[in-house]
Amino acid sequence: MPEAPSPSKIGPRMQLLFRNETFQIFVVAVMTAFAGEFKINPFSGDIFRLGLGASALLLSLLLMPHLPFVKTGAITGLVVVGFRMTEDAIGHPHVFSAGSSFGVHLASGVFYVVFASGMSLIRHRLDAFQPLTLGAIVSAVDLVANETELFTRRLLEGQSPFQNNGIALLGAIALLRSYFIIGLFSSVSIRQMRLIQIEQQKRIEQMLSVGSGLYGESFYLRKSMDTIERITASSFELYSRLKTAPLAEYSRQALAIAQQIHEVKKDSQRILAGLTKLYDREIAQEMKLEEIFRYVIKANQTYSEMLKKELAIEGDLRVDFPTSHYIVLLTVLNNLVANAVEAMNRYGIIRVRAFSQGDRTVFEVIDSGKGVPERDRLMIFEPGFTTKFDQDGVAAAGIGLSHVRDIVASFGGEIRAAAPENGKGARFIVELPTNTLRRGA
Repeated sequence: MPEAPSPSKIGPRMQLLFRNETFQIFVVAVMTAFAGEFKINPFSGDIFRLGLGASALLLSLLLMPHLPFVKTGAITGLVVVGFRMTEDAIGHPHVFSAGSSFGVHLASGVFYVVFASGMSLIRHRLDAFQPLTLGAIVSAVDLVANETELFTRRLLEGQSPFQNNGIALLGAIALLRSYFIIGLFSSVSIRQMRLIQIEQQKRIEQMLSVGSGLYGESFYLRKSMDTIERITASSFELYSRLKTAPLAEYSRQALAIAQQIHEVKKDSQRILAGLTKLYDREIAQEMKLEEIFRYVIKANQTYSEMLKKELAIEGDLRVDFPTSHYIVLLTVLNNLVANAVEAMNRYGIIRVRAFSQGDRTVFEVIDSGKGVPERDRLMIFEPGFTTKFDQDGVAAAGIGLSHVRDIVASFGGEIRAAAPENGKGARFIVELPTNTLRRGA
């Protein structure tokens, strides 16, 4: 069904009117009546004419399959007859006769009733037919409707209804008209599908971006919970040692601290459970490395434009396979590429690579920026280390390379900063066990 006008442009009453089935049928009927005035006469005289009315009705039925086809055809036939009778009354008021005009145009109304009735036979299977097959079926319906109209017209005019009706010409016209409209309908449908696909792609990208961010934060939270657990144990041990007099008062304070820390841990567990549900890897579908690269490159290209930088981000994928650990890879690669984007000047190139090396899959993020000094290549993965400060001197608040290292290590891999290949820029190398990525364990 065609998209309704935006709610911001029409009021609630108009919205209800547009959704009303009778109103929609009336609009189809009026449009068909007007379109029918653009016509050709394949036979000599005015005994029979072919207009665009049938094309308008066919396109409307294809776009609005929810309408009752027979009812739509009947109302359209009545509106067309009434419309043409009105034309006769306005154009020839002195010789106009309602009965005579009705008899002249009745056959046209019959055409729309027969055509819509024929279409109703395939109404619930429109999506099942291929365009070529649908075109052939609609052409047959069109031909039957045209023959019925011609039969009715000659019968009403007292002529023999069984004389040569030019069936070959009518068949050719039916084929041409039907395939033209179905081609137009298919083009509209393909465009709608593409728009839906683009919108779905945007939502998937947003979900992946949120998922990778949540994974990084939940990993950090899980690590903090381990620290909290150790502090709780240490506090309880201190309580046990201080329990003997004359340090009983201090022991109670140590116990209270241990209890408070335990409450913090329980709150953290609840938060972690909520975060985990949002990116539950158990129900996630697999993604290929090529798809992961595409999302990383696109997201960070947008990020670089937001920072008003003109950077070229290129992918070099020499191995490809599906993995259910795409959230992990997105988290790691997104952070490394985002770090490169932030470290670069206005112009530059960032390359993201992937290749096999023995039993490991290697990922590299290489940029043409100022690079990482050799003395910092080991320290850069330590907690708290950063080279990024805002204009107020506040350190960056990202998950940091130390957590990227911990995420990589949790999957049995390793990450390191290496010397750039051409002596300029930064180069980060991530190695992960291929079996772990492929198996999704």
